[in-house]
Amino acid sequence: MRHLTSRAHAKVNLHLGVGDLREDGFHDLVTVFQSLSLADTVTLDIDDEERVASGSIVGALGVSGLDAASVPTDASNLAWRAVDKLVDHYRAHHGPVDAPRVNIRIHKGIPTAGGMAGGSADAAAALVAAHALLSESHPALPMTTLSELAAELGSDVPFTLRGGTMLGTGRGEQLTPMLSRGTYHWALVFFREGLSTPTVFHEIDELRGGGAVIGPSLHTGELARALMTGDPQQLAGTLANDLQVPAITLRRDIGRTLEAGRQAGALAAIVSGSGPTAAFLCSSELHARDVLDDLLADGRAYSGTTAYGPTRGAHLVD
Repeated sequence: MRHLTSRAHAKVNLHLGVGDLREDGFHDLVTVFQSLSLADTVTLDIDDEERVASGSIVGALGVSGLDAASVPTDASNLAWRAVDKLVDHYRAHHGPVDAPRVNIRIHKGIPTAGGMAGGSADAAAALVAAHALLSESHPALPMTTLSELAAELGSDVPFTLRGGTMLGTGRGEQLTPMLSRGTYHWALVFFREGLSTPTVFHEIDELRGGGAVIGPSLHTGELARALMTGDPQQLAGTLANDLQVPAITLRRDIGRTLEAGRQAGALAAIVSGSGPTAAFLCSSELHARDVLDDLLADGRAYSGTTAYGPTRGAHLVD
């Protein structure tokens, strides 16, 4: 049995502006993604002795690492779905695909339901690994095609596939690269209980319906200029997330943790995506470690880590 391993990274939303609810049930977004060093790895264990001519080539899926028990291990898992989607694409456009049976192993470094695109990273990593496998015997696909398949899996999957710093519009899947100088350091605080993304979006609709003024924050020019300086102090004043208020409304402990991080000296404190992960922008790696130590010492979170960005998109590893 041989193996193919790929890695994909978490994201933080430096800006997340949320428009009103659309007729299709989604919201228009204006967001700025940045990939972080925090990552998941996905390994395909390949049995070349067993060939699969129809149906899923995935035999089983296992998960280890952070929050492993809360990750589905059946065909609903995004990594499993990503492999199936890629195989289906090849079969639809390149004729019969007689592919080897694979088992999927995911090692989690990104919290589940934490607003950091952990499931999306798994899907992106699985796409990269499965593409490497199938392109051994079939034509390789361009990034545009892989990105289209990624968008069908989820709004954040195209970004975790590509990485870096990107402006996302539409549902977040329409990406435009942004210039970013320097490296930005973060202290990240994780909570025992996750937050459902649909629940947080529903909450912002409820709050707006009740008269609360929450965005939409649609302008990213000031943030773009700050990214060009490479100065975290400049960037700190431009971070914005329309989902922060609804996340805190649902989970008051998030708000208390954000305030504690500010008191610990973070340059800025923001909810990552739909939460609950709290992200604290710091001036250096040492500063991020100091802030994290303070937050973990007072018992406000069950775990955390430091990370930096931007980093690359999903990629194969040895």
